[in-house]
Order: sequence, then C-alpha cells, then structure tokens
Amino acid sequence: MVCLVSRTGRLLQRYDSLGRRQVVGCIPYRFKSNSDGTLSNDLEVLVISSQKGQKMMFPKGGWELDESREEAALRESIEEAGVIGKVELELGKWDFLSKRHGTFYEGYMFPLHVKEELAFWPEQNLRKRTWMDVQEARDVCQHWWMKEALDILVERLQQCKEQDITSCL
Repeated sequence: MVCLVSRTGRLLQRYDSLGRRQVVGCIPYRFKSNSDGTLSNDLEVLVISSQKGQKMMFPKGGWELDESREEAALRESIEEAGVIGKVELELGKWDFLSKRHGTFYEGYMFPLHVKEELAFWPEQNLRKRTWMDVQEARDVCQHWWMKEALDILVERLQQCKEQDITSCL
C-alpha cells in the first residue's frame, strides 16, 4: 500500500557539515514494449513538472533523518511521479546552487527501474508526468546536474548492454 500524502516540513531534513541541504532524486526509466509485448532496447525516462510552473525535471526532494538515500529516492518517486520500482546504484553526488532559495545544496541521484505506474499518487494534482526519450528529457530538464546524471545512466545502461549483463546496475 502507498501513502497518498506527501511528507511536509523540514523537521527531519538532513544538512551536511557546511549547512547545505541534502536532497535525493531519481531518474525513473523503462524500456518501451514492442507490439508483440516483448521489451525493446528503446529507453524512456519519466520527467515531471515543477509544482509552481511548467519546468520539467526528475523527481527529487529532501533526504530525511529517518531514511537512507535509496529510501528517500523511492519516496520522492512515489510522491512526485507516482511510480514504484527498483532503486539502483547511485549515479553520483552534485553540489549546486538553488536559484529559488539562493543557497547551496548537495544532491544525490539514483536510477529507478520502474515496475509500476500508480493511477493515484500524492502530488498528482500538482505535477504532470511525461515519458520521453533521453534526448527529449535532456532538452527539457531544467537542472544541469540532473542532465549529467542522465548521461551517466545512459552510459551505464549501454555498458551493461554491451557486456550482456542483466543486473549491473
């Protein structure tokens, strides 16, 4: 069962030793299905709109004291994008300036291999979700560090495919 209410407030929010807020996000992905129901090699990623506009990005939010980074990534994907899946190996860590708040953040990104798309999710009335190919997502994503994470994911998936490894993530 999935909770249909997003966490709010910053009581449990994590900050690093320099006072930067720590956020965690994920890149939800899947492979397109062929007409016969088999999976193709065509990669799709899920982007979401921001709460206060039409800017597009990947799900992300505060990493809280009572959860691991992987748990935070999954929670954010459920709350913001309404998808559930397997959180895979971290793509990296980025330090970035929040334009909205004018402060530095520390952000971690993970791939999320989507297994289920929910019909109802906590922020469904606040956000739009859209499946796109990688280039489209790269073009519309507003954050440079998320684009870098996407590039790492694509490279990792390509290496897995070339080595014929099914679970290298």
